[in-house]
Amino acid sequence: MVSTLSTLSKEITHKFYLNGEWKESQSGQTLDIESPYLHEVIGKVQAITKEEVDQAVNFAHEAQKGWAETSLQERAKYLYKWADELVNMQNEIAEIIMKEVGKSLKDARNEVVRTADFIRYTVEEALHMNGESMKGDSFPGGSKSKVAIVERVPLGVILAIPPFNYPVNLAAAKLAPALISGNAVIFKPATQGAISGIKMIEALHKAGLPKGLINIVTGRGSVIGDYLVEHKGINMISFTGGTNTGAHLAKKVGMIPLVLELGGKDPGIVCEDADLHEAAKHIISGAFSYSGQRCTAIKRVLVHEKVANELVEILKGEVNKLSVGSPEEGCTVVPLIDNKSADFIQVLIADALGKGATVVTGNKREDNLIYPTLLDDVNDTMRVAWEEPFGPVLPIIRVSSDREAIDITNESEFGLQASIFTKDINKAFSIANKIEVGSVQINGRTERGPDHFPFIGVKGSGMGAQGIRKSIESMTREKVTVLNLI
Repeated sequence: MVSTLSTLSKEITHKFYLNGEWKESQSGQTLDIESPYLHEVIGKVQAITKEEVDQAVNFAHEAQKGWAETSLQERAKYLYKWADELVNMQNEIAEIIMKEVGKSLKDARNEVVRTADFIRYTVEEALHMNGESMKGDSFPGGSKSKVAIVERVPLGVILAIPPFNYPVNLAAAKLAPALISGNAVIFKPATQGAISGIKMIEALHKAGLPKGLINIVTGRGSVIGDYLVEHKGINMISFTGGTNTGAHLAKKVGMIPLVLELGGKDPGIVCEDADLHEAAKHIISGAFSYSGQRCTAIKRVLVHEKVANELVEILKGEVNKLSVGSPEEGCTVVPLIDNKSADFIQVLIADALGKGATVVTGNKREDNLIYPTLLDDVNDTMRVAWEEPFGPVLPIIRVSSDREAIDITNESEFGLQASIFTKDINKAFSIANKIEVGSVQINGRTERGPDHFPFIGVKGSGMGAQGIRKSIESMTREKVTVLNLI
């Protein structure tokens, strides 16, 4: 399939969004956005200055004051309209997502529609979140004349930093809860994903959102990165991305609320009694969808040695069925976001092979396209057993017991999710209770969602909780007003 670049062209330079207007940066500089599979520049975004960051934060603070006084029903109207506009623009935005981050058109379109659903559900959740009242005499010695009214109030200006892999959905997962709660937002999209994010804000602009409530900042991390996260006008940060970046950010921000969704090394634990064909189906989907460029991808298999040979054969057959190539052809395994990512995966594979691992299938590369790779006989001396590849390589680690699988899982610096495959529900819960992760999937692949479920990372996988209600709570604080009755 030959791309027509119908939506994007090399000549398009996208403006940034400041106080309700689309502007070019005073810096006069732009950043090239290169498609990971077309290998050509598909657009440019502004490289803004520190002074423009200051303007964005100041405008956000001014706009937030009035927004906080706006009724919940009135805020809801804008967000409902935003969801409608996203659906109207789904084909345009999906094509941009495909070209910018290399996701299949079907998956990209699903992301946009899922985002509209997310926004609508966020509104509904907010409309049904009520405060509470407390009587003073319910505590020993308390006075009946005291009544506490507890409500949630916005934090102010939220800095939202999503990743490249879901440039619309994971951005809106921060923006929608922030806005419905009465906050303003500084939106810093991933550079590779910035055009998709800009288009998403075009939909919000069409919805007529009052100016200043959303400001987009794009630019060089070396210029505005630390300046932005340390800015005194930022009241809360929600970040999704790599663990190293998240750890750096946590050291910089000081005493403001922070929610981090970081990396993972999610295991698929396959017990001796598992339905191997069913387990393999979920493992393949979990490991290789969008080339494994998901924080929740299954990134290693811990399989009981008695069924390991059979599982490996099943997995090999399924891996060899995967479509590999261009996202424009709807392939499952597509070029990685850049050559640096592909280089890193090759280093992990080479390290494993040098220490005795065997290639079941794969280990082939064309530019930044890594073919789906299955590695067997992986042990704890190999980097691929512990490091997050963020790509289509799956190590198989054979274990002698459920206890060994639990221990290997818990030795990881990460703790995002884990899958357990077994026919014994008691065993499933026993293992689930012992592993140190935020979420456990029983007989299913590791994944985010449904979006109203809590989404939690522990250890190096993050801090704080997301999920629609949890995100609203993280972007507000409780305020208590005590009424002293006469």
